Amino acid sequence: MTAPTPLVETRRLGRLTIHAIQAGGQRLDGGAMFGVVPKPLWERRIAPDERNRIQLGMRCLVIEHPQGLVLIDTGAGNKEDAKFHEIYGVENAGANGRTLLEDGLTQLGMRPEDVGLVVNTHLHFDHAGGNTYRDESGAVRPSFPSARYVVQNGELHYATKTNERTAASYLAPNFQPLVDAGVIDEVVGEVELLPGIVTLPTPGHTPFHQSVLIESDGEVACFLGDVCPTAAHLPLPWIMGYDVEPLVTLESKRWLLRRAREEGWLLVFEHDANVAWDRVAHDGKAYGLVSVLGDKVKHPSGAGPETGRVQPVI
Repeated sequence: MTAPTPLVETRRLGRLTIHAIQAGGQRLDGGAMFGVVPKPLWERRIAPDERNRIQLGMRCLVIEHPQGLVLIDTGAGNKEDAKFHEIYGVENAGANGRTLLEDGLTQLGMRPEDVGLVVNTHLHFDHAGGNTYRDESGAVRPSFPSARYVVQNGELHYATKTNERTAASYLAPNFQPLVDAGVIDEVVGEVELLPGIVTLPTPGHTPFHQSVLIESDGEVACFLGDVCPTAAHLPLPWIMGYDVEPLVTLESKRWLLRRAREEGWLLVFEHDANVAWDRVAHDGKAYGLVSVLGDKVKHPSGAGPETGRVQPVI
């Protein structure tokens, strides 16, 4: 199996051009990906394999900004061994010993050296593993040598103070070399990094998880990260078992999806193997894609439940 295709999808957002690069595939347990949602419900949306794993993507976003190339998240990188790839179902190998993220940049006529700003939604290995790479000598180096890397201050602290629940997700070679090199910029809360590019705190998956807003000429896109990893996770209580604060995720999703619906945001899904981006609608029960529901459904502030509740699990 290769990474979900196409490798690169491109569209305009106001005066900006944005590129979604599918930086690899991974397969994770469907139960873990959908938390308390019963399997008979979630498997209708994403069918599991014989090991109960579902196919996911690792989508990154490149923004052609007047002040330089911006990259949001970096995939899993090339530093882990075959056992790691088997456990997490990672398939992301690219040309020249790097990954499909670099292949996507090449397809766009870009080089890693051209990236001026990297924004990490958080520092889990499938979002920040590509921050650094292992060269032929075995040394770990920054993948984007001209770039500053941006992460929430609290997330960096959280990543370096792990416990038994979080240690497997935070791998120091993905971020410690950047700390040592002095190329990480720590932000707190909502910050405009460049004109029209704003960090948006969306805690829950991790306490300091952030999404990223991109705005140009009145058009807005939101790179969701793991607050809503796939289009199948749009119903409010469909939350991953991986989230360390699921009730906080619920509230992050509630206000974010309401605002996205009201303001017509384009949502970018990082882990969806097939859907790169779409807008959302509400059918009176739950949120869904405009391309599926049509924009004919209830306004989220109107009548009808907004919960998309699932069957109780005891």
